[in-house]
Amino acid sequence: MPDAWNPDRYGSFSDERSRPFVDLLSLVRPAGVREVLDLGCGTGQLTNRLHRELSATVTLGIDRSEAMLERARAVQAAGLRFEAGDVAGYEPEGTFDLVFSNACLHWLDDHPSLWRRVLGWVRPGGQLAIQIPANHDSVPHRVANEVAAREPHRTALEGYTRQSPVLAPEAYAELLNELGCAEAEVFLRVYGHQLASREAVVEWMRGTTLTTYEERLDADAFECFVEDYSRELLGRLSPARPFFYPFKRILMWARKPAAAAPVRT
Repeated sequence: MPDAWNPDRYGSFSDERSRPFVDLLSLVRPAGVREVLDLGCGTGQLTNRLHRELSATVTLGIDRSEAMLERARAVQAAGLRFEAGDVAGYEPEGTFDLVFSNACLHWLDDHPSLWRRVLGWVRPGGQLAIQIPANHDSVPHRVANEVAAREPHRTALEGYTRQSPVLAPEAYAELLNELGCAEAEVFLRVYGHQLASREAVVEWMRGTTLTTYEERLDADAFECFVEDYSRELLGRLSPARPFFYPFKRILMWARKPAAAAPVRT
């Protein structure tokens, strides 16, 4: 599939998107963190901050978007590097003191299996820190699925609609416990964003969720999709300026036992 990620469009909400990163980073305990893996590093600016604030020796950022990685490589520094890689099939050469992922793993299915695999990249005594959007039941996301299910988009998309694999917060707490993490924190946080107008929500969605439709449509078909989506969505949102956009996210932190512990069954 073509790379539909646009660094400029995604970055137009950089302040709003950086808030969960800051909160996730605050959960990390920096003592002993020397080697870090960042899954879904994007343009690399936040990975660079992660590397600096933890005083890490080595930080590796992984992303599947070449457009994002082109920006990321411009902020490489001593001990900080970026590589192309799709987390769905990625296998690192070694393990890390911290595996960190800010707004990436919600794109992948089967979270119980994925969490088990990702935790395997954490060294004994190391940490796992993950933030995933949980806004899939909001109006902007529901409208995207509704429009995709209508003709002519249904045929053009071959029946595809974006279905979120995100679990309830308590399910992640249970999962981390089952995977043997002696320490873990999981919580849902609602971020309130003051956007310029309801039209800004369309741009927000074009920078993230709608990319899954853009990857599957030619340029003309996607523009038609966006037109239908915009008309439907704006008709359901308040015209108030600024527009208040609540956005739910799940943040979690866990520490792997220093000694290998059997996985509970």
